[in-house]
Amino acid sequence: MGPLSPFARQPRKQRAVLATLVVCGLVVFLGSAFFRTQVVRNEDFVLRADENSMRVVPVPSPRGAVFDRNGKLIAETITSYSLQLQPTSPDSARVGLLLLQPALGLSSEQVELLLQTFRETPDEPLTVSRSLTFEQVSWIEENRIDLPEVQLEAYPQRHYPEGEAVAHLVGYVAEISREELEDSTTWVGYRRGQMVGKAGIERQYEQMLGGTLGERYMEVDARGRVVGTIAPREAKPPVAGEELHLSIDVELQRFIHSIFPEEFNGAVVAMVPSTGEVLALYSNPTYDPNGLIGGADQELWRRLNSDPRRPLLNRATSGIYAPGSTWKLATAIVGLEKGVIAPDTKMPIACSGGMSYAGRYSRCWQQNGHGVLDLAGAIANSCNVYFYQLGIWLGLNQLSREGTRLGFSRRTGIDLPTENVGTFPTDAEWFKQRFGWDPTPSEVMSLAIGQGPNAQTPIRMAQFFAALAGNGTAPTPSLRQISPALRRTETDLRLREATLATLRVGMAQVMEPGGTAYMASLKNWKMYGKTGTSQNSADVTKPHAWFTGFSGRPDGAPEIAIAVVVEFGESGSGTAAPIAAKVADFYLNSKYGRSTEPLQTLGERMTGAPIGG
Repeated sequence: MGPLSPFARQPRKQRAVLATLVVCGLVVFLGSAFFRTQVVRNEDFVLRADENSMRVVPVPSPRGAVFDRNGKLIAETITSYSLQLQPTSPDSARVGLLLLQPALGLSSEQVELLLQTFRETPDEPLTVSRSLTFEQVSWIEENRIDLPEVQLEAYPQRHYPEGEAVAHLVGYVAEISREELEDSTTWVGYRRGQMVGKAGIERQYEQMLGGTLGERYMEVDARGRVVGTIAPREAKPPVAGEELHLSIDVELQRFIHSIFPEEFNGAVVAMVPSTGEVLALYSNPTYDPNGLIGGADQELWRRLNSDPRRPLLNRATSGIYAPGSTWKLATAIVGLEKGVIAPDTKMPIACSGGMSYAGRYSRCWQQNGHGVLDLAGAIANSCNVYFYQLGIWLGLNQLSREGTRLGFSRRTGIDLPTENVGTFPTDAEWFKQRFGWDPTPSEVMSLAIGQGPNAQTPIRMAQFFAALAGNGTAPTPSLRQISPALRRTETDLRLREATLATLRVGMAQVMEPGGTAYMASLKNWKMYGKTGTSQNSADVTKPHAWFTGFSGRPDGAPEIAIAVVVEFGESGSGTAAPIAAKVADFYLNSKYGRSTEPLQTLGERMTGAPIGG
C-alpha cells in the first residue's frame, strides 16, 4: 500500500483533536465533580457517613403533674430506670433475656412475648422493663460483661400517690399500641415505645400532659450495638407536659374510698351545683393504677379482665342503672309543669299497698300503704301508688317526651374519654323500634317510678339534682378547673320557681321524721334528697340502692350535689343515703374548718355503728 494522501491523513488529525478535546472535557467535568464532592458538598457527605453509624434515640418527656383543687398531687413523674435490649441476632436476644429472667422476675410467657416483639421489629431497641429496682440495676451492672446488648436509661415514670382511691378518675399510662400508631389522625407524631394515657384524665388530656419527645444520637457498630454517644447535630431536649389542675378534692376522694363498703359494687359522684365542678368521682371495686404503668404483667391484666366484678369499669360514668324512685322527681316535674297536678293534689286512689290498672296489679314498697298524700308527702314517703296514678294521667308519650327534654337520653359531656348514654324511650313508637312490640297500657306505671326501659349513669343523676339545687340549670360536669367564662350549660330544665320550691319541700321531708332517709340526716348541715331502690334482672330479690340529693348550710344555698348507687344494696335509705350524708358532712366540715366527728348521721349517732365499720 502506497503512502497516504494528504486527503487521507486529514481525518486522522481531526479525530485526534476531537479525542483530545473530549479527554480535556472529561477531565474538567471530573475535576468539577470532585471539587463539588470534596469541597462544596463535603459536610453533606460527612453527615451521611455519620448517619450510617448513628441512631436517633427518642428521649422521653416528663408528663405534666396533676393537682387537685387544693394543690395536692394526684399524678406525678418520678425517675426510674428502663432496660433496653439493643438490636442483635435472635439467638443473642434469647440468651440475653434468659440471663435477665431471674433478676427481673420474668415469666416464661413474658420472655416469649418479648422475643415476639423483637422479631417483629429487629432493627429497633426492645424495651424489657420500665421500672427497675435499685437491686436490679446493681445486678445488671455487676454482670455487664455478659450483657453487651443491654442498655440502662434513666426514665421518667408516672406515679399516683393516692393509688386505688383515684384509679377510675385519673386512669393510667402505658406504651402506645400498634393500633394507636396506625391511627394517624389521633396519634400524629407519636413513636413506638412512647408512653401515653390509656384511660381517665391521662387519656382525656394526653395532648396537654404528654409533652414532646426529645432526641439524642448514639454511635452504633455494624451490628447495631451502641458503642458511644456522638453529637453530629445538636441534641433536641424533651419538652415536659403541662400541669393540669382539677376540681377534684382528693381528701374527699380518699374519704369516699375509706367508707364505701368494700364488698359492694357501686359509685359516688359529688359536684358543685352552681359550677359543675366535680368534687369526687369514685367507682368500686377499684384497682391500683401504679400496677398498670408501662403495661401490666399478663397475670395481673388477666386477673383484672376476668374478675366478674369488673374493676376496670368506671361505674360513675359508664355504669347504667334503673334510677328507681330517684326518678320520681322527674315525674313530679312533668306533672307540675304541665298543670296536671298542684302541690296539694291528692290522688283519687289512696295507697293501700298497691293498685290495679289495665289488668296489672302493681305494688308499693310499703305493704300496708301510705294512705292519702299530697305531692311533698308522696316524695318524702316515696309512694309508688301516687306516682302510678300521676304517670297514667300524663300518658306514656308525654312522659317520654318530657323525660327526653330533661336530658335522660343524652350524655352529660363530662371531660372523660368514656361516658355511657342513658336509655330512655322517646315515645310509644320507640318501644316498637327497640323491642318489636307496642307498649302495654301499664308500661307508663313502670316508667313513672324509674323502672322499665329507663337506665341512667350516676353522673347524669348527679347533674340532674345539681340543677334542682339551683335555678333549674346545670353546667356541663367538669374535672378540669376552668374559668367561669368557659363553662357551658348542658342542662336547662326550664322550670318555674314554684315547681323547684315544691320539689325542695318534698326532698327536705325525705330527711325529716317519717321520711325515707331520716336516719341519714346530719347534725350540722341541711340535706335534701331522694332515696331509690331499682329492680335489676341479675337478682330481683336484691335491688340496687340509690340516693341523690344536695346539702349545704341550713341558711344558705346548696354547696354539694351527690349521687350514690350501691349495686344489690337493697335499700336506698339504709345503704346509699348514709354514704351520701357522710360525703356531704366531710366536705362541708372540711370547707368550713370544722373537725370531723367519728359518727355523723342520725343513725350512727343513735346506734354507734359507723359506715364501713
